[in-house]
Amino acid sequence: MFLADVIGTVVSPVQIPMLDGKKLLLLRPVGPDGKPAGKTRIGIDRAQAGVGDRVLVLDEGNGARQILGDSKAAARTVVVGVVDYVERHGQLDYDHRRAR
Repeated sequence: MFLADVIGTVVSPVQIPMLDGKKLLLLRPVGPDGKPAGKTRIGIDRAQAGVGDRVLVLDEGNGARQILGDSKAAARTVVVGVVDYVERHGQLDYDHRRAR
């Protein structure tokens, strides 16, 4: 799992049937401090997240298939939660109320 900021949505007129009706989000991985921490990815939204949200992302095929309820799904990256805050060593690194 990793933290990411939602920086956009992805729309594709041609896709595999498993993605029909699913919202795809453009994700920028970040560290607990909010600094970029990896390559941008596309994830399937299961948390009703939107642009500007910090999210928790599962990036593992078997877990993604379990969340989607399809043992044969061609999926790996799934947004599983919207982050309210990140606390590290007793200090608040991120608070969604201040991020807006």
